[in-house]
Amino acid sequence: MPTLQQPLMIVTDLDGSLLDHHSYRWDAAVDWLDQLQQHQIPLVICTSKTAAEILPLQKKLGISGAPFIAENGALVQLNASERVRIPPESLSYEALHQLLLPLKKTYRFSTFYDFTDREVSAMTGLTETDSALSRQRDATEVLVWRDSDDAFDAFRNDLLQHNLDLTQGGRFWHVMPAGSGKGEALRWLLSQQQETGRITIGLGDGPNDAPMLDAVDYAVVIKGYSKTPVRLTRQDQQHIFHTAHYGPEGWCEGLDYFLT
Repeated sequence: MPTLQQPLMIVTDLDGSLLDHHSYRWDAAVDWLDQLQQHQIPLVICTSKTAAEILPLQKKLGISGAPFIAENGALVQLNASERVRIPPESLSYEALHQLLLPLKKTYRFSTFYDFTDREVSAMTGLTETDSALSRQRDATEVLVWRDSDDAFDAFRNDLLQHNLDLTQGGRFWHVMPAGSGKGEALRWLLSQQQETGRITIGLGDGPNDAPMLDAVDYAVVIKGYSKTPVRLTRQDQQHIFHTAHYGPEGWCEGLDYFLT
Protein backbone atom coordinates (compact mmCIF):
# COMPACT_ATOMS: atom_id res chain seq x y z
CA MET A 1 0.00 0.00 0.00
CA PRO A 2 1.20 3.55 -0.69
CA THR A 3 1.78 6.06 2.12
CA LEU A 4 1.53 9.82 2.48
CA GLN A 5 5.31 9.97 2.70
CA GLN A 6 5.73 8.67 -0.86
CA PRO A 7 5.49 10.81 -4.01
CA LEU A 8 1.76 10.62 -4.80
CA MET A 9 -0.73 12.14 -7.21
CA ILE A 10 -4.49 12.01 -6.63
CA VAL A 11 -6.60 12.03 -9.81
CA THR A 12 -10.27 12.63 -9.14
CA ASP A 13 -13.61 12.86 -10.85
CA LEU A 14 -15.92 15.57 -9.50
CA ASP A 15 -19.69 14.99 -9.75
CA GLY A 16 -20.65 12.00 -7.60
CA SER A 17 -17.06 11.63 -6.39
CA LEU A 18 -15.33 14.58 -4.72
CA LEU A 19 -18.60 16.54 -5.13
CA ASP A 20 -21.94 15.27 -3.88
CA HIS A 21 -24.16 14.13 -6.77
CA HIS A 22 -27.10 16.27 -5.59
CA SER A 23 -25.68 19.25 -3.69
CA TYR A 24 -22.24 19.55 -5.40
CA ARG A 25 -20.69 20.08 -1.93
CA TRP A 26 -17.43 18.53 -0.69
CA ASP A 27 -17.70 19.18 3.05
CA ALA A 28 -17.09 15.54 3.97
CA ALA A 29 -13.74 15.59 2.16
CA VAL A 30 -12.28 18.71 3.80
CA ASP A 31 -10.04 16.83 6.25
CA TRP A 32 -8.50 14.74 3.47
CA LEU A 33 -8.08 17.78 1.22
CA ASP A 34 -6.20 19.51 4.05
CA GLN A 35 -3.96 16.45 4.50
CA LEU A 36 -3.11 16.36 0.80
CA GLN A 37 -2.13 20.03 0.88
CA GLN A 38 -0.05 19.56 4.03
CA HIS A 39 1.90 16.75 2.33
CA GLN A 40 2.10 18.73 -0.97
CA ILE A 41 0.34 15.93 -2.87
CA PRO A 42 -1.01 17.17 -6.24
CA LEU A 43 -4.77 16.91 -6.77
CA VAL A 44 -5.58 16.59 -10.47
CA ILE A 45 -9.23 17.06 -11.44
CA CYS A 46 -10.41 14.72 -14.21
CA THR A 47 -14.02 15.45 -15.05
CA SER A 48 -16.74 15.98 -17.62
CA LYS A 49 -17.01 19.60 -16.45
CA THR A 50 -15.69 22.43 -18.61
CA ALA A 51 -12.53 24.43 -18.01
CA ALA A 52 -14.76 27.42 -17.20
CA GLU A 53 -16.30 25.40 -14.36
CA ILE A 54 -13.04 23.94 -13.06
CA LEU A 55 -11.03 27.16 -12.72
CA PRO A 56 -13.22 28.79 -10.03
CA LEU A 57 -13.58 25.41 -8.28
CA GLN A 58 -9.78 25.04 -8.15
CA LYS A 59 -9.61 28.44 -6.47
CA LYS A 60 -12.14 27.35 -3.82
CA LEU A 61 -10.19 24.12 -3.25
CA GLY A 62 -6.91 26.00 -2.96
CA ILE A 63 -5.27 24.29 -5.96
CA SER A 64 -5.23 27.11 -8.53
CA GLY A 65 -2.66 26.54 -11.25
CA ALA A 66 -2.68 22.75 -10.94
CA PRO A 67 -3.12 20.80 -14.20
CA PHE A 68 -6.57 19.39 -14.89
CA ILE A 69 -8.49 17.28 -17.38
CA ALA A 70 -11.83 18.65 -18.61
CA GLU A 71 -14.73 17.56 -20.83
CA ASN A 72 -14.21 13.84 -20.20
CA GLY A 73 -10.61 13.94 -21.38
CA ALA A 74 -11.05 15.94 -24.58
CA LEU A 75 -9.23 18.91 -23.01
CA VAL A 76 -6.12 19.09 -20.83
CA GLN A 77 -4.87 22.23 -19.10
CA LEU A 78 -1.19 21.87 -18.19
CA ASN A 79 -0.75 25.25 -16.51
CA ALA A 80 -2.23 28.74 -16.42
CA SER A 81 -1.50 29.40 -20.10
CA GLU A 82 -1.32 26.04 -21.92
CA ARG A 83 -4.53 24.22 -22.91
CA VAL A 84 -4.56 21.29 -25.37
CA ARG A 85 -7.37 19.36 -27.07
CA ILE A 86 -6.95 15.56 -27.09
CA PRO A 87 -6.27 14.51 -29.76
CA PRO A 88 -4.79 17.88 -30.83
CA GLU A 89 -6.37 17.75 -34.31
CA SER A 90 -9.93 17.30 -32.95
CA LEU A 91 -12.76 19.69 -33.82
CA SER A 92 -13.44 22.96 -32.07
CA TYR A 93 -16.77 23.21 -30.24
CA GLU A 94 -18.29 25.43 -32.92
CA ALA A 95 -17.25 22.99 -35.68
CA LEU A 96 -18.71 20.11 -33.65
CA HIS A 97 -22.01 21.97 -33.30
CA GLN A 98 -22.18 22.58 -37.06
CA LEU A 99 -21.55 18.90 -37.72
CA LEU A 100 -24.38 17.81 -35.39
CA LEU A 101 -26.97 20.17 -36.90
CA PRO A 102 -27.86 18.08 -39.98
CA LEU A 103 -28.13 14.91 -37.85
CA LYS A 104 -31.10 16.49 -36.05
CA LYS A 105 -33.09 15.98 -39.25
CA THR A 106 -32.65 12.21 -38.84
CA TYR A 107 -32.55 11.71 -35.06
CA ARG A 108 -34.36 13.20 -32.07
CA PHE A 109 -31.91 14.71 -29.59
CA SER A 110 -31.05 18.00 -27.92
CA THR A 111 -27.72 19.47 -26.89
CA PHE A 112 -26.51 22.03 -24.36
CA TYR A 113 -26.18 24.44 -27.29
CA ASP A 114 -30.00 24.33 -27.60
CA PHE A 115 -30.77 24.99 -23.94
CA THR A 116 -30.84 28.16 -21.87
CA ASP A 117 -28.92 28.50 -18.63
CA ARG A 118 -32.22 28.18 -16.76
CA GLU A 119 -33.09 24.92 -18.53
CA VAL A 120 -29.66 23.43 -17.78
CA SER A 121 -30.10 24.49 -14.16
CA ALA A 122 -33.45 22.70 -13.97
CA MET A 123 -31.93 19.48 -15.38
CA THR A 124 -28.77 19.44 -13.27
CA GLY A 125 -29.47 21.28 -10.02
CA LEU A 126 -26.65 23.72 -10.80
CA THR A 127 -27.18 27.42 -10.25
CA GLU A 128 -27.87 29.42 -13.40
CA THR A 129 -24.40 30.97 -13.07
CA ASP A 130 -22.76 27.54 -12.94
CA SER A 131 -25.03 26.32 -15.75
CA ALA A 132 -23.69 29.14 -17.92
CA LEU A 133 -20.14 27.94 -17.18
CA SER A 134 -21.13 24.37 -18.12
CA ARG A 135 -22.22 25.64 -21.55
CA GLN A 136 -18.83 27.31 -22.23
CA ARG A 137 -17.49 24.28 -24.04
CA ASP A 138 -14.25 23.80 -25.97
CA ALA A 139 -14.20 20.29 -27.44
CA THR A 140 -17.31 18.19 -26.67
CA GLU A 141 -21.08 18.47 -26.62
CA VAL A 142 -23.58 17.28 -24.00
CA LEU A 143 -26.44 15.35 -25.53
CA VAL A 144 -29.96 14.48 -24.32
CA TRP A 145 -31.19 11.49 -26.35
CA ARG A 146 -34.91 11.46 -27.18
CA ASP A 147 -35.02 8.67 -29.79
CA SER A 148 -35.11 4.85 -29.76
CA ASP A 149 -32.31 2.42 -28.88
CA ASP A 150 -32.06 1.30 -32.51
CA ALA A 151 -31.78 4.91 -33.66
CA PHE A 152 -29.09 5.45 -31.02
CA ASP A 153 -26.95 2.67 -32.52
CA ALA A 154 -27.34 4.17 -35.98
CA PHE A 155 -26.52 7.64 -34.61
CA ARG A 156 -23.33 6.34 -33.02
CA ASN A 157 -22.30 4.78 -36.34
CA ASP A 158 -22.92 8.08 -38.10
CA LEU A 159 -20.74 9.86 -35.56
CA LEU A 160 -17.93 7.36 -36.10
CA GLN A 161 -17.88 8.34 -39.78
CA HIS A 162 -16.85 11.81 -38.57
CA ASN A 163 -14.27 10.46 -36.09
CA LEU A 164 -16.59 11.11 -33.15
CA ASP A 165 -17.90 8.84 -30.41
CA LEU A 166 -20.25 8.85 -27.41
CA THR A 167 -19.37 8.58 -23.73
CA GLN A 168 -21.89 8.13 -20.93
CA GLY A 169 -21.51 10.41 -17.94
CA GLY A 170 -23.39 10.50 -14.66
CA ARG A 171 -26.36 12.37 -16.15
CA PHE A 172 -25.90 12.78 -19.91
CA TRP A 173 -24.27 11.42 -23.04
CA HIS A 174 -21.24 13.32 -24.35
CA VAL A 175 -20.21 13.59 -28.00
CA MET A 176 -16.42 13.20 -27.98
CA PRO A 177 -13.54 13.01 -30.43
CA ALA A 178 -12.83 9.33 -31.14
CA GLY A 179 -9.64 8.27 -29.38
CA SER A 180 -10.09 10.69 -26.49
CA GLY A 181 -11.27 9.97 -22.97
CA LYS A 182 -10.13 10.32 -19.39
CA GLY A 183 -7.60 7.50 -19.67
CA GLU A 184 -5.93 8.83 -22.81
CA ALA A 185 -5.86 12.35 -21.39
CA LEU A 186 -4.32 11.19 -18.12
CA ARG A 187 -1.63 9.18 -19.89
CA TRP A 188 -0.82 12.20 -22.06
CA LEU A 189 -0.71 14.50 -19.02
CA LEU A 190 1.61 12.14 -17.12
CA SER A 191 3.91 11.98 -20.15
CA GLN A 192 4.26 15.78 -19.99
CA GLN A 193 5.16 15.86 -16.31
CA GLN A 194 8.83 16.56 -15.71
CA GLU A 195 8.92 14.57 -12.50
CA THR A 196 8.42 10.81 -12.81
CA GLY A 197 7.76 8.04 -10.34
CA ARG A 198 4.67 9.48 -8.67
CA ILE A 199 2.19 6.84 -7.48
CA THR A 200 -1.26 7.65 -8.85
CA ILE A 201 -4.55 7.03 -7.04
CA GLY A 202 -7.70 7.60 -9.09
CA LEU A 203 -11.23 8.06 -7.79
CA GLY A 204 -14.43 8.00 -9.86
CA ASP A 205 -18.03 6.81 -9.79
CA GLY A 206 -19.25 6.62 -13.41
CA PRO A 207 -18.70 4.48 -16.50
CA ASN A 208 -16.81 7.38 -18.12
CA ASP A 209 -14.28 7.14 -15.26
CA ALA A 210 -13.29 3.55 -16.12
CA PRO A 211 -10.48 4.47 -18.57
CA MET A 212 -8.96 6.80 -15.97
CA LEU A 213 -9.27 4.16 -13.24
CA ASP A 214 -7.54 1.65 -15.53
CA ALA A 215 -4.67 4.11 -16.09
CA VAL A 216 -3.76 4.79 -12.44
CA ASP A 217 -1.76 2.65 -10.01
CA TYR A 218 -4.61 2.38 -7.48
CA ALA A 219 -8.30 2.72 -8.35
CA VAL A 220 -11.18 3.72 -6.09
CA VAL A 221 -14.58 2.93 -7.62
CA ILE A 222 -17.01 5.13 -5.69
CA LYS A 223 -20.56 3.85 -5.34
CA GLY A 224 -22.59 5.77 -7.91
CA TYR A 225 -26.10 6.40 -9.18
CA SER A 226 -25.57 5.39 -12.80
CA LYS A 227 -27.50 2.34 -14.01
CA THR A 228 -24.42 1.37 -16.02
CA PRO A 229 -21.75 -0.27 -13.83
CA VAL A 230 -18.12 0.85 -13.83
CA ARG A 231 -16.27 -1.95 -15.66
CA LEU A 232 -12.48 -1.98 -15.38
CA THR A 233 -10.22 -4.04 -17.66
CA ARG A 234 -7.33 -4.26 -15.18
CA GLN A 235 -6.84 -7.55 -13.35
CA ASP A 236 -4.86 -6.43 -10.27
CA GLN A 237 -7.79 -6.69 -7.87
CA GLN A 238 -5.62 -5.83 -4.87
CA HIS A 239 -5.19 -2.34 -6.37
CA ILE A 240 -8.96 -1.77 -6.77
CA PHE A 241 -11.33 -0.72 -3.99
CA HIS A 242 -15.13 -0.41 -4.25
CA THR A 243 -16.66 1.94 -1.67
CA ALA A 244 -19.82 1.41 0.33
CA HIS A 245 -20.62 5.14 0.38
CA TYR A 246 -21.55 7.68 -2.30
CA GLY A 247 -19.87 10.96 -3.21
CA PRO A 248 -17.33 12.66 -0.93
CA GLU A 249 -17.98 10.12 1.85
CA GLY A 250 -16.97 7.35 -0.56
CA TRP A 251 -14.05 9.50 -1.76
CA CYS A 252 -12.71 9.65 1.80
CA GLU A 253 -13.42 5.94 2.28
CA GLY A 254 -11.19 5.15 -0.71
CA LEU A 255 -8.29 7.27 0.50
CA ASP A 256 -8.68 5.81 3.99
CA TYR A 257 -8.37 2.34 2.49
CA PHE A 258 -5.22 2.93 0.46
CA LEU A 259 -3.42 5.53 2.60
CA THR A 260 -4.14 4.67 6.25
